[in-house]
Amino acid sequence: MNFLGNPPTPTAADEATLANDGWFPDIDLSMLRATARLDGTVTPDRLRHSAVQGVLSVNRELGRYKDAQRAQGREKLDDVPAPQVDGKSAQVVLYLRAVYCSVQADLVERYRDYDTTGAGDKAADKLELRADDLRRDVRWAISDFLGIRRTTVELI
Repeated sequence: MNFLGNPPTPTAADEATLANDGWFPDIDLSMLRATARLDGTVTPDRLRHSAVQGVLSVNRELGRYKDAQRAQGREKLDDVPAPQVDGKSAQVVLYLRAVYCSVQADLVERYRDYDTTGAGDKAADKLELRADDLRRDVRWAISDFLGIRRTTVELI
């Protein structure tokens, strides 16, 4: 008989929205949790901490873009002309993808120390690959957001 004792997944009422800087969109932590398939093992406090780090990192990388858009009179990211996907600005979708992937990578890297058995070592190796994939997805989302190529190739 197997029994898994994961804490219950927090509800939307348990998690407040993470206020962003006013130009980039706020982060709905319950939407982030659902999109990233995070269960109750990720506490609301841990999710908020990782989300703050993800937002700070992505916002820093997109700072020049934001400044250029504000100089053109755009008060928030939603005001930037962009194709619409599912009723949302493609730029907002890409921004959220970058933040969500950054949060997931951070959590994967933090949660890998639970099991120290041989099986845990194998699982940690898989998690490391997953974290690398998530970091790559952050890079790709930012490149797509900025309209630049995803790959730089240089002949030696």
